[in-house]
Amino acid sequence: MVDLKITSDLIRGHTDTIILKLLQSGDKYGYEISKLIHSNSGGEYELKEATMYSSLKRLEQEENISSYWGDETQGGRRKYYRITDKGMLTYSSNISNWEYAKKILERLL
Repeated sequence: MVDLKITSDLIRGHTDTIILKLLQSGDKYGYEISKLIHSNSGGEYELKEATMYSSLKRLEQEENISSYWGDETQGGRRKYYRITDKGMLTYSSNISNWEYAKKILERLL
């Protein structure tokens, strides 16, 4: 029996793209992004908080996303993230690159 698992190394290069994909359906805050990644992976992958926030910071510095503070309706104030037009283009480019890499890997493996 083979013990299948996803290593963080396998996903690391795609964290930005995964976050951009999630933001396409609407603005989200950090914890919400983390929970969606966990649930969308069927519970198979959990993105570490430090990795997620460094990715969010990088995406914002590159102007792929923007952020704003939400209302304090329940509990503490949440910082929300939204994808920009540049982020949509980056996402499309990253998906094209992924499809190309996948094709090459399928040939090699």
